[in-house]
Amino acid sequence: MHPLTADDPEDIGGHRLLARLGAGGMGVVYLARGAGGALVALKVIRAGHAADPAFRTRFGREARAVRGLTGRRLVPVVAADPEAEQPWLATEFVPGPSLAEAVERHGALPVATVRALGRRLAETLTAVHAAGVVHRDVKPGNVLLALDGPRLIDFGIARAAGATALTAPDAVLGTPGFLSPEQARARAEKAGPPSDIFSLGCVLAYAASARRPFGSGHAAGVLFRTVHEEPDLAEVPAELRGLIGACLAKDPARRPTAARLAAALRDPRTSLARDLSPDSAENWLPPDVLRLVAERSARALGVTVPRRSPRTSGGDDTLVDPAPSDPPGARPPTRRRTLLIASAAASAVAAGGAAAAYLTAGRRTGRGSGGGLPVRTLGFQADLSGAHRADGMAQERGARLAVARHNARAGITFRLALDTFDDRGDAARAERAARHFTDAGVSAVLGPGTAAAALAAGPLYRAADTAMVLISVDDPRLDETELRTLCVTRGPEHSLALPLISYLTSARPVDRTAVIDDRAAGRTGSDLAGALAQNPPHRGRTSVHPVSAGSDDFRPAVRAALAARAQAVVFSGTSPERAARCARALAAAGFTGPRLGTWHIMRPAFLREGGTAGEGWLFATPFTDPGSVSRDFVSAHRATYGMPPGRWSPEAHDAAGLVARALESLGGSAGAGPGAVSRRLFDITYRGLAKTLRFTGDGTRTLEPGALYFLFRARGDGFRFLGRYDQVTGGGGSAATTVGLPRHVGRRRCWCGRPGPLPSDRAGTPAAPDL
Repeated sequence: MHPLTADDPEDIGGHRLLARLGAGGMGVVYLARGAGGALVALKVIRAGHAADPAFRTRFGREARAVRGLTGRRLVPVVAADPEAEQPWLATEFVPGPSLAEAVERHGALPVATVRALGRRLAETLTAVHAAGVVHRDVKPGNVLLALDGPRLIDFGIARAAGATALTAPDAVLGTPGFLSPEQARARAEKAGPPSDIFSLGCVLAYAASARRPFGSGHAAGVLFRTVHEEPDLAEVPAELRGLIGACLAKDPARRPTAARLAAALRDPRTSLARDLSPDSAENWLPPDVLRLVAERSARALGVTVPRRSPRTSGGDDTLVDPAPSDPPGARPPTRRRTLLIASAAASAVAAGGAAAAYLTAGRRTGRGSGGGLPVRTLGFQADLSGAHRADGMAQERGARLAVARHNARAGITFRLALDTFDDRGDAARAERAARHFTDAGVSAVLGPGTAAAALAAGPLYRAADTAMVLISVDDPRLDETELRTLCVTRGPEHSLALPLISYLTSARPVDRTAVIDDRAAGRTGSDLAGALAQNPPHRGRTSVHPVSAGSDDFRPAVRAALAARAQAVVFSGTSPERAARCARALAAAGFTGPRLGTWHIMRPAFLREGGTAGEGWLFATPFTDPGSVSRDFVSAHRATYGMPPGRWSPEAHDAAGLVARALESLGGSAGAGPGAVSRRLFDITYRGLAKTLRFTGDGTRTLEPGALYFLFRARGDGFRFLGRYDQVTGGGGSAATTVGLPRHVGRRRCWCGRPGPLPSDRAGTPAAPDL
């Protein structure tokens, strides 16, 4: 959804335009409101097509044919004017995402979802074909996902069966990759109902595997494969492959009818996954997609009627949001309706009383937030389905709770929405996510969650003057002097030696420290070893004992460390498996002094492979214990997601809160564009759940020293939270929380290259968070 431009009209056919939904070769689609207050999607045909008499004839004929269609999964045409200077057609507005967008962001859908999707679309096509109409453009982009089922839209090239074609005899109508062989051969007169079944088969294959059955690339190649080659269904689940393959038969006569396809998908005797009730209005979509549907609903409800501002001296018209107002005759929203609208994104999954308590805790007296407020969208980009899925999901959930918390506050001047993109930690997908968010004009982006994705997306966000707010990533290749919109909200990796030095100086003083320098960790490990060597704990001595990247034998390094009379051993590596080998070597040598590492090795693999040898190890982390930050936050997370928050979840909550605070300081107006937000982030202070976010004023845009690091200890099958590193005592601190881990599982100048002490990182007792 994009703002209107100065060239867009204010009104078309009695429909007040609110925003742009998209644009393509045929025309522009607007979000509009009719005289009765209902929202519609209004498509306006481009002038070039409107000037073609044959096109006008076909458009008028098709508008009449489609207006006669009825069906539960059809999006009805509510108005049209084929004779207007620019022909237009308005359909009922469905706020859900398209199937194409859902798969692009979150990957292949579960088998049960694909089955429900296919059955309902087949039932829709049964009604369409019974009315004598052929859609001829069934594709993922024309399937909208709503809470109560899919909707088939855009009959722009549909025509009544048997009607005379008005297009050129060799014209290919449809979308390559989702059209039938008869369409690919430009035999439009033979593209009957079986053609739609072929296209539906392509759609279901895409939904089930996230891959097009005839590949992608140049249209000519895709069309050739459609006509002459068999579909690639290798990634389609076996229980769906046979039925989808039948839909993709080259001979139209061998394809099932829409009615037979719907029956096959409904038949409980088939080997397909459990079906869903045809009347079910929930649970047919996976949680990630449900949240996307909720986001769109919240954003659509928040769109207000724009008005044109007075013409500026430059002669340009701009569009601004007026004061919130309700449609004529509308009833004031009830408190329940207000909260439901305000927290629509979080409400995609069931939330219990604890979540409601969290959303209303701290509510000030005054007028509540209404449904007419403008919506400011934050982008969220992370790996949600790959190797870093656990951290990505934890961050997304923390950010969503922060958005819901903001929206539930009284007296707000804008509402927040969260738009997510699963980049899978991949550089190419990260660039696509960045283009998506910058095109959409989001206020700021939270993430990415991997260094590779951040390096790929960073230049695009810099060019668009959009803040890239990193929650868990810190990499020396990310240079804030080059990426001027980069905002890192975690303690820098190059200072991670600080909590280890503090512990071995104050809590467990030692005079001789040994570093087992795992060269497999690259620069991360060498930076840690260098920092400890140049700043020995307790003003003592540090010896460094390297282990080559190609070796799995840590025993020689351990023997050398003990020969140097080490009283404490620090492992510099980032691999939990290699750390476990080091732990076993130390245990075999009889070493029982302090053994320390960093958050990188705080993984289930270390506990599993280290066994009793890993017991008692201490870890320095840039994240806090997610279960100790706030009882309300933990309760709301459990109620909303059915589990306690994961690592980095409070930090994501704080990153979203920081952006919200920046927007508030800018007045939350439409003029608070991404560039203004990216600059304001560094001028404010935000007291969050995990720590206080405040940036230095020296132009480096780094966090001020403060409570940026924490300590954990390996205990049993989890990690016990000791507390903030500068508050841990010799007895291990006062905290007693054990964090069980899930079983699925040249930015700033580098300090360690120069002599001198590490920067101080002392802070007082943290204040209550800004929530």
